[in-house]
Amino acid sequence: MNDTRVAENPLARDFDLKVLLKFALPTIVMMLLMGLYTIVDTIFVSRFVGTNALSALNIVCPVINLIVGLGTMLATGGSAIIARKMGAGEHIRASRDFTLIICAGALVGVIIAVLGVSFIDRIIWGLGAGRILFPYCREYLFVLLLFTPASMMQVLFQNLIVTAGRPGIGMVLGISAGAANILFDYIFMVPLQMGIKGAALGTGIGYLIPTVAGILFFTMGDGSLHFRRPVMDISVLAGSCGNGFSEMVSQAASAVTTFLFNRVMMRLLGEDGVAAITIIIYTQFLLTALYIGFSMGVAPVISYNYGKRDNVRLKKVFFICTRFMILVSIVIFGLAYAFGSPLVGFFAEKGTPVYEIAREGFLIFPFSFLFCGLNIFTSATFTALSNGKLSAVLSFLRTFGLILVLLLILPEFMGVAGVWLAVPIAELLTMVVALVFLYQNKDRYHYM
Repeated sequence: MNDTRVAENPLARDFDLKVLLKFALPTIVMMLLMGLYTIVDTIFVSRFVGTNALSALNIVCPVINLIVGLGTMLATGGSAIIARKMGAGEHIRASRDFTLIICAGALVGVIIAVLGVSFIDRIIWGLGAGRILFPYCREYLFVLLLFTPASMMQVLFQNLIVTAGRPGIGMVLGISAGAANILFDYIFMVPLQMGIKGAALGTGIGYLIPTVAGILFFTMGDGSLHFRRPVMDISVLAGSCGNGFSEMVSQAASAVTTFLFNRVMMRLLGEDGVAAITIIIYTQFLLTALYIGFSMGVAPVISYNYGKRDNVRLKKVFFICTRFMILVSIVIFGLAYAFGSPLVGFFAEKGTPVYEIAREGFLIFPFSFLFCGLNIFTSATFTALSNGKLSAVLSFLRTFGLILVLLLILPEFMGVAGVWLAVPIAELLTMVVALVFLYQNKDRYHYM
């Protein structure tokens, strides 16, 4: 049944390179700015609190990964279901399913907040914090857990606003949230001298902006998606989790690998090593933001044309995306390799142990950017095609399975160099698997 309030869907356009980039640009910009804001957040902590506080951010990072992973799983998996139903003309049902997914996300956020605060000390000790880092970890994580429902909501709304065909609004929300984060970080950490607790409070307030704006947008707007009374359909929630499971796998794997990186670097180089790997990980998030933003931006287009069974447009979009991703991968690799040292200098002063360790890492780690772009896009494509299984396999390999094996083996023979090589080798091997998956499924989905 069609909704009479729905105008022509922006996803129904014939996308060429210019139009596709224009459609995906707001999501790309949003992700780049989110990466930039995250970098600024860590720079503030490093400069105004100290490198031990920077290490503490990475110690509790696995908890944040899991929260973001759950939100992203519901958002990307649900987006595929919603966009497919919109493509099939089922607009009222798409809105009901959308509302159900939002309610589920809010409930999960509340549950995590309650359990997290109740067991916070056990969580921090379990993540490997020593006595030096424990106070920093507890102050930061306690405040951030209080904002968990808002964290879930901002991930859901920023993704699903794109599915509603309004990526520009998603970009504005991302910019607003990031700007507020930076502003409040400065206020709480510099004039008010609240330390790492101020960084967490600034981040939490940043979550609230897209949360409140998303509620208003989907309540008062007259677009293709809006709040309707939800129908309790377990298959929708199960389908969302199944389709988006690869994103959950990716974040959960990042949580585990971050934990492993911290343990290995703590053993090899102590707190300075953990601070150095923190710089590398957060910088990686910034430099891969373009891959992630582009893949998120074009995913609804892929889902829509797949649901509509428009194979001609699906092939055209896929061709444009793969060529674009290859070009961007080469450019990002070049930039990372050329400007790694100045980037490290934002976090740590030249000549310090942390600076020297991270600078050496940037002579090896950037090779991962040559391969991860295609891996991220391929995983997102299979999610958009409602094949969460293949997407999850790729995410598992590149973010956990291969890295786990390589981290257990390489440092034993190569020391710190083995730590830096783990990610590039994992991405290279995953790319081989991704190409095999794409070739094997070309006749099933008709993207080639």
